[in-house]
Amino acid sequence: MKCPFCGYTESKVIDSRPTDENERIRRRRECIQCSKRFTTYETIEDVPVIVIKKDRSREVFDRNKILKGMLRACEKRKVTVAELDEKIDEIEAQLQSSVDREVSSSRIGELIMEKLKEIDEVAYVRFASVYKEFDSAESFRDELAKLGE
Repeated sequence: MKCPFCGYTESKVIDSRPTDENERIRRRRECIQCSKRFTTYETIEDVPVIVIKKDRSREVFDRNKILKGMLRACEKRKVTVAELDEKIDEIEAQLQSSVDREVSSSRIGELIMEKLKEIDEVAYVRFASVYKEFDSAESFRDELAKLGE
């Protein structure tokens, strides 16, 4: 960290604490060369996840789109919005922890199906029918057979 008084590039941290809104970290520093103190603030850089869609276009990840799709699949089922939020948090954490900042929409669809299967099999089949574009009753039977395995 560069000292604002003398320009020296080394300092030591004297005190560190989160700000009131816990969005940043406030650090009191002391310059090694001139011994003057100054304050710095650190923020976490949020690098967005980019979704590569089927048509190869790209857009920023939007958890609301996932929530809408999951809500539609869970319509008239005993699944709470809190449960869905928790599963979306898990999906988002998985995507954020990935080294790659770009992810295909098909990968997100697979993650959604995994999470729906954990909470409600009917919602899973509903989502899968749209996601996998079922075009016959046989497609439904095949997916239901996979559930029984």
